[in-house]
Parts: sequence; structure tokens; C-alpha cells
Amino acid sequence: MAEAAVKTRKRGGGRRGNAARRGGAVIEQMPWNPPVNIDRPTEPLTEEGVQAIHEGAMRILEEIGVDFLNAEALDILREAGCTIDGQNVRMGRDFVMEMIGKAPSSFTLTPRNPERQITVGGNNLLFGNVSSPPNYWDMELGRKVPGTREMCRNLLKLTQYFNCIHFAGGYPVEPVDLHASVRHLDVLYDKLTLGDKVVHAYSLGRERVEDVMEMVRIAGGLSHEEFDASPRMYTNINSTSPLKHDEPMIDGWLRCARRGQGCIVTPFTLAGAMAPVTMAGAVAQSLAEGLCAIALAQYVNPGTPCVIGTFTSNVDMKSGAPAFGTPEYMRATQMTGQLARFYGLPMRSSGVCAANVPDGQAMWETSNSLWAAVQSGTNIVYHAAGWLEGGLIASPEKFIMDCEVLQQIQRYMDPVVTATGPDEIAFDAIKEVGNDGHFFGIQHTQDRYTTAFYQPFLSDWKNYEGWEAAGAVWTPERAHTLFKQIINEFEAPPMDEGIREELEAFVAKRKEEGGAPTDF
Repeated sequence: MAEAAVKTRKRGGGRRGNAARRGGAVIEQMPWNPPVNIDRPTEPLTEEGVQAIHEGAMRILEEIGVDFLNAEALDILREAGCTIDGQNVRMGRDFVMEMIGKAPSSFTLTPRNPERQITVGGNNLLFGNVSSPPNYWDMELGRKVPGTREMCRNLLKLTQYFNCIHFAGGYPVEPVDLHASVRHLDVLYDKLTLGDKVVHAYSLGRERVEDVMEMVRIAGGLSHEEFDASPRMYTNINSTSPLKHDEPMIDGWLRCARRGQGCIVTPFTLAGAMAPVTMAGAVAQSLAEGLCAIALAQYVNPGTPCVIGTFTSNVDMKSGAPAFGTPEYMRATQMTGQLARFYGLPMRSSGVCAANVPDGQAMWETSNSLWAAVQSGTNIVYHAAGWLEGGLIASPEKFIMDCEVLQQIQRYMDPVVTATGPDEIAFDAIKEVGNDGHFFGIQHTQDRYTTAFYQPFLSDWKNYEGWEAAGAVWTPERAHTLFKQIINEFEAPPMDEGIREELEAFVAKRKEEGGAPTDF
């Protein structure tokens, strides 16, 4: 039964012990330790292939152009010397490459708890929670329902609880019971008080971005100057493929760029629908849509921390439905990784699937997506835990199942696994056992057996008879039991009461002012 996988332990002092106690019931999870990718990236493109895709992206920007549906951006790009025709912007490759060259190859994001600081870029590999599904599914409900604040809060608790989740993305499920004008205020309050990891702002109009930046500043106990001095949060924008950037996202992009906060641009290029059916063409279009936004940010504020994202996959050509975790998705991610290194930019990809419930399909497609992120040299992985139905459903069971995979990736990247010193070569141990014995009882094994191999918190390694005798509990059921126990025993990380009160006052004031304008 899943109960056997959960153990309440008393630890010693120190940061890890304190974090464990704040988390309530402690599963045997790995400590907070964002992995460093020690593998060489998979590079399916030849040098000529990289140049061909780069050339394709540059020709798109020079000859076709990208529509910017934002008047301020058009004025800025006109000043920069780009060719403007109505809302269409064409920019020369020399300008694009000059601007891209101003972006840092890595940067840090520091949340209210400095011990949760993360570095984006280099060989660093960071995982974030599912973000933005409008619907929710768990085994107790047994059906898809619209998200609520309580569901959102529970998924935020999982985001904080699991050490293999390194940053908090957007709303882990859209709380549609909160009015859209104030939703961002309530969710950010929950995100900042239930957790202490790096958080995200939706670029959906001036008020939402400015409110989030101010709430992050308050939560960190920072002056305005301290907030602006280094990245404390980030935004992600999506182009409207093919070849458009809309008004509110570019507005938020510019606001974050001017204040030096993290800026991630992720075109949503589905091959065969919003992009060419060929992976090379889809990647070239995706790069063009992303690079022009980064060029804009660098012109406005040279050195703005930017990330090039990829969400290039294919559609089911029989139905038009998006597909994820496919061979094409994996190759497109790897190809984009090669181009990201060519441009010297950090990269974002995603842990995604098209499955509707946390079943085998969900896990093989998500695992393909996650390992494509590893192989591509991705730095920051969105939706790494909890995503279903192509991003329309968030599930706590899927969240916990995904965390088992994320921990295995973290262990896979642990240099201890590939150490080759005398103790690891273990010649004396092999000599001691010789040709007839076994290694179970020798001292070399006894000294290492508790830490020698990855220990799962969710997988069941009993044989069939043992599994059957324990209740024949399937993996999603075990995950559901863990979910309930984690939520019931969750304790939020500490926050200064003065800061909490200031956050509450800010939220109340902004609600009185009407929050953010909506269309309804």
C-alpha cells in the first residue's frame, strides 16, 4: 500500500532538517539540489544543418517579418531601424545577432528565500510545476472539472513540498471561481505564502505584471532599487503562431525587461497546423518568433536575462489534435537546443503529454518529453509535473508520478553514479568475492548499500504476489494516497508577519481599485 511509502522522520538540525519538518510527513525524497547536466547533448543536426535552420530563421525575419500587435513595440523597433509596414516588422540579421549577443548566457533568479536561488543557463537543469490548465482531475473526483482556488492551493503545496520542483510556474490550475480581475492577486498571495521558490508573472496586461512584481518585492523585503538590481521573478510569453506577437504579452515583456527580470519567450509552433509540417521548417519559424522578441528586449535594456523557448510538436493529421512526447517532438527539442547554443542563449522546453488520465500513455509521453529536455541541453523545463490532456488538465496524481521521474533524472546526473576512483572500481571487493561468492555480505557492500542505488518513493518493487497481498494498489492510487497525506500534513515555510500583513494590505488595496480590467 502507498502508506508504506510514507515515513514520518525526525531529522537533525540544519537547512535540510528544517525544510523536512516544514514539509510535514516526509517521503523518502531526494534533497533540494538542482541537477547539473553532465551528459553531452544529443545533436541530430550537422554543422550545415544548424546553419540552414539559422538561415531560414533570418530570412523569415528579413523577408516575411513578424507582426507586433503592440504600438509601443512598433515605435521602439522603428527607432531601432527595423522596417515597419503597418504592424509587420522586418529586421535585418545584423541587428538581430547584435541584440542577441547582448543577452547573458546564464543568470540567477533569487526568490524570497535566498537558499532557493536558481541559475538558468550553462549545464543547469531546472524543473517547474504544471501551469495554466483550466481543468482539474483527481482520482477522488474521477472526472474533469473546472479549477478552483482550493485545487490551485493544493497543487502549490505540492510545488513547494517536492525538492525536485525548483520554481513555481503560472497557476498550476486556473482557479475559475476567482474573478479574472483579481485572480492574479489571490493566486500570487497563495504562491508567495505557501512557498518560497521563484515565481512567475503572466504577461496579460499592465496591472497583472506590475502587481506581481510589487508583490514579489514585498515578499522579499526588498526596496525598489534592490528588486531592480537583479532578477527576482520571471515571465513567459508565447507568440501567436504563425508570426505574431500580441499586445498584452509584449506589454508585459517590455515591463519585465525594463526592470531586469527574467524573460522567456516560447513560440507554440505545432507542425502541420501553425507551422510547416517539416520539423526543420517548424524550428526555423519558432526561432524567428522567439529571436525577434529577445532582440526587442535587448534593445530596450541590454543585458536583460532572456531564455529562448521551444514548444514545437506535431498534430494528429487525422483530427488536428496536438500530440506531445512524439519522436518529432523529441527531435525538434534537440534541434532547438543546438540552435540555442549557437545563439548563446539559455533554453526552455516542457514535460508534456496528450493523455487524458495518469496512465501508461501519460508517463511514456511525459518521459519522452523530459528526456528530450535532458538530451537537448534544456535549462528550464516547464510543466515538468502534473500536466494532462495537452495542457487542459492538471492532476495531483500525475504531479507525484512525474516527480518520481524527475528524481530519477536528478540521480542519473549525480556524479557519484559515474565515479571511477579505487573505491568505485572495487578491485579488492571483487578479489575478496572471487569466482564463487556474492557481494551481499562483504564490507564494501555493507558500507554503501543504503545509498548505492536510487530509492523510489512511489514505485513498487515487490513481486506480483507481494503486490497482490498488499492490496494490488496501482500506481495512480498510491500517488493519490501520497497526495492526501502531503496536503493534510503540509506546513508553509515561515514568513515575517510584517511582510505577510504588507502583502495582505496590497492585495486588499488593489482589489478595492478593481484589480486588472477584463472583458466581462
